[in-house]
Amino acid sequence: MNILKNLKHGLLAAALVVAPAASAETLTIGVLGVMSGPAASWGLVNKYCAEVTAQMYNDQGGVDIGGTKYQVEIVAIDDKNDPKLSVSGAEKLVNDGIKYIIGPNVDTTAQSIRPVVERAGAMHFPYAFDKRLYTKPASNAALGMIASYQSGPIIYKHLKDNEGVSKIAFVARNETDPLNQREQGVEGAKLVGLQVVSDSETYEPGTTDFFPVMTKVVSANPDLIVLSGVAPSDAPQLLRAARDLGYTGFISTETAQDVKILSEGAGSAAEGFMFVGGASTPEISSDYMNQFRKRYEQHVGEWNDEAGTKAYALEIILRTLQLAGKAAIDDVEVFKGAMDKLDQPNPLVKGDKRLKFVGSQYFGQKRQIGVPMVVNVVRNGQLETMFVGSVE
Repeated sequence: MNILKNLKHGLLAAALVVAPAASAETLTIGVLGVMSGPAASWGLVNKYCAEVTAQMYNDQGGVDIGGTKYQVEIVAIDDKNDPKLSVSGAEKLVNDGIKYIIGPNVDTTAQSIRPVVERAGAMHFPYAFDKRLYTKPASNAALGMIASYQSGPIIYKHLKDNEGVSKIAFVARNETDPLNQREQGVEGAKLVGLQVVSDSETYEPGTTDFFPVMTKVVSANPDLIVLSGVAPSDAPQLLRAARDLGYTGFISTETAQDVKILSEGAGSAAEGFMFVGGASTPEISSDYMNQFRKRYEQHVGEWNDEAGTKAYALEIILRTLQLAGKAAIDDVEVFKGAMDKLDQPNPLVKGDKRLKFVGSQYFGQKRQIGVPMVVNVVRNGQLETMFVGSVE
């Protein structure tokens, strides 16, 4: 299926919900994120993953919390990556009594809803890296994925030790989130002993000609170019520009991407591109994860690698609610008390991996979903796993 058609389908379906059975108790979960524009896939994948997980639980009679089965209902709102719309969306969700919200997808929108969520006594699970969201006195947010400052230094060190990379350059869109990720990337590069040869080049939102900015970056002669905080629609164009300019070195990012979008937009220029991928590769996927993937493909029409990571959000919310009991459905303080205790076999991966909250090393409290750190590389139009690590 063509990616653009799929995104269009997602926009048309943005207001739809996974409907509960009429005779059952209902547990409603919100999804708030960017579902249109250059970064649309980030929020749409959140929405689709929540809908698929809800369907899988509902097909088994619902989720059992304290001896009562609840059908899971998903309500999704597109914030268009606009903090004002994030606030209005969050207000609508909490005013409807929703206590658990998956999203938003970037620092600015996640920070914008923090006062709304805290006043309402709700929890949200952003895909945003700002440490202030997860560090005391904040306690009502949990990071849904691996942050750039966690994965970046590991990728850089891997390339330094195994590929002889010594010089690194950064390029970012002139917006708060990509600029913050660039700053964190520069710190990580210096930490592992790389020489930063370019860290000031930016491009404006809506840019279609990336040759001017990439000409400056390539002229610095780096071994590795990092596309800081790059949106899925910008990545293919940046890759093409770099390769057309004759750059033959490594290119990476710490933001999630999808190989189909890269292949359609960049073709052979995507070869060798590295990024933090979905958390359930074929090598580690459990039978449950394989069932999830099949259901996702049926629901959406095709797989998106980001779904391997974003499958974790609703799963861990439901399991924490089961551990905490019925009181946590309306009282997130009870839920937060169970976050420290949750430690179960991870249903999405093979082996003895655990499903739990982590992040104490970074935030001083467990405010991060323990998603496996998977780093992928594009090879012949397909994803190849470089390595699987952990935040811990």
